[in-house]
Amino acid sequence: MTAIWKQPVSVESLTAIHVNTTVAHLGIEFLEVGDDFIRARTPVDNRTRQPVGILHGGVSVLLAETLGSCGAACASPVGYRAVGLDINANHIRSVSDGWVTGIARPIHVGRTTHVWQIEMTNEAGQLTCVSRITMAILAPSA
Repeated sequence: MTAIWKQPVSVESLTAIHVNTTVAHLGIEFLEVGDDFIRARTPVDNRTRQPVGILHGGVSVLLAETLGSCGAACASPVGYRAVGLDINANHIRSVSDGWVTGIARPIHVGRTTHVWQIEMTNEAGQLTCVSRITMAILAPSA
């Protein structure tokens, strides 16, 4: 398969652009970049749990938006910006400790919009959340 990336992308570059952001504060780690996917994980700990002791659903959505946004940005031409239009999430299984890993893959890569699906799993490989994000791809301003 030919890589979909139109801009340089690596675990190191994704980590570097998220220094001093919510992603870094919550301990999200980028793990892998493939020809058509990005994988990252979030810890389930005191930073990311809700009061009943399970991963906060908003953290799953944050992981999904991070992965989908990074994917869309790196699959767009240099100078273009990817901005979120819509995101949804179906929370399937709760997680109380360990890590949740997300993988984002494109469903549609168009000239003005992208749609990415993000599947999240616990350490046992069980599906915990499925999310879909639609991104607007904005041309450089003249």
